[in-house]
Amino acid sequence: MYGNLSNVDDIKHSIVADEDPEKLAEFEARIERGEKIEPRDWMPKEYRRQLIRMIEQHAHSEIIGALPEGTWITRAPGFKRKMALMAKVQDEVGHAQLLYSAAETLGKSRESMIQDLLNGKSKYSNVFNYPAETWADTAVIAWLIDAGAIINQVTNAKGSYGPYSRALERICYEESFHLKYGYDNVLTLASGTEKQRKMLQEALNRWWTPIMHFHGPPDKISQHTAILMRWKVKIKSNDDMRQEFLDTYVPKILEIGLTIPDPNLRKNPETGKWEYTEPDWEEFKRVINGYGPCNAERLAVRRKAEENGRWLREAIKSLTDKKTVPLA
Repeated sequence: MYGNLSNVDDIKHSIVADEDPEKLAEFEARIERGEKIEPRDWMPKEYRRQLIRMIEQHAHSEIIGALPEGTWITRAPGFKRKMALMAKVQDEVGHAQLLYSAAETLGKSRESMIQDLLNGKSKYSNVFNYPAETWADTAVIAWLIDAGAIINQVTNAKGSYGPYSRALERICYEESFHLKYGYDNVLTLASGTEKQRKMLQEALNRWWTPIMHFHGPPDKISQHTAILMRWKVKIKSNDDMRQEFLDTYVPKILEIGLTIPDPNLRKNPETGKWEYTEPDWEEFKRVINGYGPCNAERLAVRRKAEENGRWLREAIKSLTDKKTVPLA
């Protein structure tokens, strides 16, 4: 929508024609001064819409993202790793609750967000529509997918909307532990038997394309980057965050003896930027729109959980309603 607009004036004209120009000017001045926008503050309708879209998708990603790893809790090797993985999955679900709460401050109910997830209207990160085939997959997810998430979240914690940035600050503290947990699992496999090292390499091969998709499409085709960066909801572009990920983690991956499945991956000595094979963005579109390997399975699990928990939600609502009935 906005990615193809040639300049910020075109962007501004296309989305704020019906906004109060004085209020808009003051709003943008506040953002330029580095102030946080709070729920009761005036904000453009498009700012609210984009925030709801972004935060609820992040919340969905946290709760759906617990599923690939969650299937390995009972199969994790040893009691300590079972406990560690259980704690990680519990954290991810807790992150979703923080983010749903942040999105609710913008006027959309949690029930509406869940329904939009289940009916396919609202999206979540495409990486969670791939299967975790072996224990090594969970190690790669916990290390490299969470590494990508931390880059995104640390950056956006500096953004302009107060409730979202504060939620991200707390989430990042816990994600840093997840990263260490994943790295420990990767190192254990990398220094293990030949079978374990092979399993780890195969997992990296499977996940490299989803990892490269993680930060979203290139800036030149992204529909949302321009306006999100204008209003400092996003602080860095998709391409910049992908480059930051490569700068930080490619050396670490190579150091432990793994091969990155991209023959064109190299750091340009003149620009200092990593050059890589452009991932298949048509695959990205297919998966994000519901046609990935596990889309149907992931949503089926969430529908079952929603239905199984209905009685409890209704019981809590009934008790709450009774407490709020005024005395005669």
